[in-house]
Amino acid sequence: MTKPVIGFIGLGLMGGNMVENLQDRDYQINVMDLNADAVETCVARGAKAPATAKELAENSDIVMLCLTTSEVVEKVVYGEEGILAGIKEGATLIDFGTSIPASTKKIGADLAVKGAGMIDAPLGRTPAHAKDGLLNIMAAGDIDTFNKVKPILEEQGENVFHLGDLGAGHVTKLVNNFMGMTTVATMSQAFAVAKLSGIDGQQLFDIMSVGPSNSPFMQFCKFYAVDGDEKLGFSVANANKDLGYFLELCEELGTESLIAQGTSKNLQAAFDAGLGQNDVPAIFDYFTGLKK
Repeated sequence: MTKPVIGFIGLGLMGGNMVENLQDRDYQINVMDLNADAVETCVARGAKAPATAKELAENSDIVMLCLTTSEVVEKVVYGEEGILAGIKEGATLIDFGTSIPASTKKIGADLAVKGAGMIDAPLGRTPAHAKDGLLNIMAAGDIDTFNKVKPILEEQGENVFHLGDLGAGHVTKLVNNFMGMTTVATMSQAFAVAKLSGIDGQQLFDIMSVGPSNSPFMQFCKFYAVDGDEKLGFSVANANKDLGYFLELCEELGTESLIAQGTSKNLQAAFDAGLGQNDVPAIFDYFTGLKK
């Protein structure tokens, strides 16, 4: 069976490794990114580099996005030379980023008018997992559209979940990141308060890690607070953005989360302190310098 042609927009750490995985599996890829070096790396492995998102969509059966924000996604979709202007009837758009669910539903409805489908499929795990096709993929959308692209998703993810109607993947990812980033912020402050109190961080970790608080997130916090290493691979800036989206979701649902508000406030403060591009556990540095 002939493999579908894939258009991929967004060649950051995650997206670039996802493209490499697909190229290793002999997919024909059209790529686009503002980073010319990232594009050239893919082209050197056989990818094509169309000039516009419209051209990319015109020449792709499946268009995949791995972009930073909903605002960027909408610009790429709705621009004069955007995806919506070029996407083919029967094609599918897959958004692997973390986006606002309401925006995802709007894009899906507009694609449907042109006879194209959409899947929101935010990701779990790391860029290393992306390169090896071992991501966790939280997919949602029309079941027939999902089943059409499922074989390709299974080449990109070890665990591929179908979560229901379009937007459910992005809701699930926001809930997941709310829990995860709140946990990291809490544990990082625990290490910071211990340090300010003169408690040895390694001893604190040894005690907490033999109890129910132990988790991979605690490991990542310990790597930074005790060992000085950044290993999570998820930045303060991204976490700050995702907590903002989670709060928008709460507002849309008519509820609130004081916990998320607190985490968001601390992430924003760490971002303002110049830690935006650091791993989230680097918020430890913000907490150790925090004064009332």
